[in-house]
Amino acid sequence: MANVTRERTGEFLRILFAILLDNPEGIQAKNALSQLQAKLVLSEYEAGSYESGGMRFHKIVRFATVDCVKAGWMLKIKGKWFITSEGEDALGKFSSPDEFYKEATRLYRKWKSEQSVDESTSPDSETEDAPEKEVSITYEQAEEVAWEEIREHLATMNPYEFQDLVAELLEAMGYHSAWVAPKGKDGGIDILVHKDPLGATLPRIKVQVKRMQTSVSVDGLRSFMAVLGDDDVGIFVNLAGFTRDAEIEARTQEKRRVTLINQERLVDLWIEHYADLDETARRRLPLKPIYFLSPEG
Repeated sequence: MANVTRERTGEFLRILFAILLDNPEGIQAKNALSQLQAKLVLSEYEAGSYESGGMRFHKIVRFATVDCVKAGWMLKIKGKWFITSEGEDALGKFSSPDEFYKEATRLYRKWKSEQSVDESTSPDSETEDAPEKEVSITYEQAEEVAWEEIREHLATMNPYEFQDLVAELLEAMGYHSAWVAPKGKDGGIDILVHKDPLGATLPRIKVQVKRMQTSVSVDGLRSFMAVLGDDDVGIFVNLAGFTRDAEIEARTQEKRRVTLINQERLVDLWIEHYADLDETARRRLPLKPIYFLSPEG
């Protein structure tokens, strides 16, 4: 990092945060880095690669974002990067790239000292921080790769197989599938489930399943709610999630009860109920946990 000034790193971060600000629902880390690179003219040093592999620019940015995460300015969740309200405030308050990064590192030091039993041993240089940041970056890149593979697997899955995956998950959660739509028009309902095997207990649960690569809008949500009766509960699954307006609409409904499930929530539920899935279901999305030391301690 010696050949990159704090001001230059701050420039990278401020542009990155502007990108995050334009993507309030989060953006995959690799896409954020790609967009950032497209907005810059990199020096020969920045564009170079390490002997161990990987562009130097990417590592510079990743190292700096560790400070920003500990400062509370951004979040890294399941391979996606998000800006926080504190990050938005910092972007507006520190217009100087140098001051922006300086404040991020100050807050990192503050966090670091609070974690240390002996504050006198807290690192006072980036060189001393490097091993811990290396571990953090390794951890987040492993998570990014895992989620990218899961997303790719789900995105390329046959739509009817994906529909079956959702039905099998609901079965594993204790619901009873009464009907799964065959190929062809389904009238807006893909799966019908009940709380009991005979369907004698209300509510009736209607499920719509989408593999869209764009978020469902509030109009799309309203179209689904139109097929719900007074005693129905709706579950809407979409890989790319839902717009903020759609999420607000679902939360504030008084008559139409709707649960929205995006890709991350779907996978979380799949993991949570994995032991209750049969072998046929598991083969649709086979997952295996791998444990290693977390940088969070």
